[in-house]
Amino acid sequence: MRTGNPTLNDKTFENFGVYRRDLASEQSPTDAMTINGTAQKTLFLLFLAMGAACFTWSKTFSAVEADPAAAMPWALGGLVVGAITGLVICFKHTWAPALAPVYALAEGLFLGGVSASVESQYPGIVIQAVGGTFGTLAGLLLAYQSGLIKATENFKLGIVAATGGICLVYLMSMIGSFFGFPIPYIHAAGPIGIGFSLVVVVIAALNLVLDFDYIEQAAERGSPKYLEWYGAFALMVTLVWLYMEILRLLSKLRSRD
Repeated sequence: MRTGNPTLNDKTFENFGVYRRDLASEQSPTDAMTINGTAQKTLFLLFLAMGAACFTWSKTFSAVEADPAAAMPWALGGLVVGAITGLVICFKHTWAPALAPVYALAEGLFLGGVSASVESQYPGIVIQAVGGTFGTLAGLLLAYQSGLIKATENFKLGIVAATGGICLVYLMSMIGSFFGFPIPYIHAAGPIGIGFSLVVVVIAALNLVLDFDYIEQAAERGSPKYLEWYGAFALMVTLVWLYMEILRLLSKLRSRD
């Protein structure tokens, strides 16, 4: 199995595919991962993230005039904690039940601060980005369940390659920025910048299909129950990326008005 999500790879579930074939007589089915269980935990993490986002959002708009700087310490703290927590979960899957909620809260603080800052510049943009993110999630989930989109091996390979390419471009741009030579145009609001953002949004969205497929196959293998939390965490990583890319795209479009 392939997935562009860095939190999921070929070894994530490979040691847990024996439950239904070999251990059915020794363990209860309630000890196995299920799709419904993963979906419930994903919703729980989303609610935590939204609650934390509301906190940093309120920090920005608590005064008469919006003050994005008031939320930045919380947002930066959330970014650091989220990055560290995410890395720990990737290497310690058994810690996912305890750390996935921490990751969701941390990312919520970060997203709330960033969203409020952008909202202060372009009123109404956040609701558009949120609607676009969840609309994309719902649409792709429906398409996947109905069979309109199938995660074939070629499909997976293409999305993984495209995701790796985007990560490389962002890394090169970040390193170049430190030396005063960022990659030109891709962060601007011109046709190239908007086109680049459109491509990234599409790739980020299609990573959801790979995540759906990965979680479905893991559930069919009878993976341990705690991997429901890991699957939910993995979906959160993709959703956070998708939301940020949609917000970036909308910001470029609004800046041209």
